[in-house]
Amino acid sequence: MRSPEVPDEADLADALPSALVSVRAGRIREGLAALTALRAHPVAAVDPVAGGLIAAALLDCRLARGDVGEAIVVGGDLDALLELPGPPGALAHHARGELTTVLGQDELAVEHFTTAGERLAETEALTDPTLVPWRASAAVALVRVGRHREAVALAEEWRGVTAASGSQYAHAHALRTLAIVGVGGDRVVLLREARATLSGVVARRLAAQIDTDLAGLLLLDPTGAGTDEARDLLRSAEEYAGLEELWPLQGRVRRLLDRMGEQPHRVRSEAMATLTAAERRVALLATEGLTNRRIAEELVVTVKAVEWHLSHIYRKLGIASRSHLASTLGTPV
Repeated sequence: MRSPEVPDEADLADALPSALVSVRAGRIREGLAALTALRAHPVAAVDPVAGGLIAAALLDCRLARGDVGEAIVVGGDLDALLELPGPPGALAHHARGELTTVLGQDELAVEHFTTAGERLAETEALTDPTLVPWRASAAVALVRVGRHREAVALAEEWRGVTAASGSQYAHAHALRTLAIVGVGGDRVVLLREARATLSGVVARRLAAQIDTDLAGLLLLDPTGAGTDEARDLLRSAEEYAGLEELWPLQGRVRRLLDRMGEQPHRVRSEAMATLTAAERRVALLATEGLTNRRIAEELVVTVKAVEWHLSHIYRKLGIASRSHLASTLGTPV
């Protein structure tokens, strides 16, 4: 696979915003490839704002995919920015806070998020509040360390900031934060409002996170009234998480599906890993609709060999016939 080309300096002004748009839209694999190329750009080393944006977004993508080791490596890019004032320091501390959260260092995470807010208060240069959503991150971290009242206050403050920004994405993010740190029945109302706020906005990762949160709450209803809705929400989130290989989100979805007695849908990379190289070739051609004879012609083997491979494929995947092959192989990645 060819490495992404590093954009020249003239293209950086377009390439970085485009990469950030991809990440916000939930196209994590696409954004990850673009940001990896941008990380090698000479400007990233001398422009603290550009370098901070690239490193912070790249770290976010790595954490979303469960690549903690890679995220720690990217986190090293932020070391030189931690002492800087304004947006560069804020970006660095917020990203470092997200990393320490994943590592279970919640008290340290609170310190990083709070410092990010202090650095942003020093300047108005960073106008998009969602680039450094320190209040939301701090609120969730504060809940983990038992400081619930402060968490709710920050979440409410974040809702006010996002409402003033006019950004649907930011406001949906704030509503989800309130639902996470809050208690009681209002959490379902907040999540439904957050989902409605995203209507018409391409933000698949945030939408999948909200859907998973909502499904989890619906499953707590002792009457079971929300079971069907929860299942639909989880299947949608599962499909998206599989497509983008967001394994932490996928794991959470699957735990909820398991609670419901539902079997997970495998993504193609998981299903294909159980097959031999020859079986993979046959399976892929079969999912494209080719007949056994056409598959035999493509692979220069006998029809009997194709039939033999298919029987082994069906047995390994636990299916009875060709009609279930495409759905069992799952979302291609």
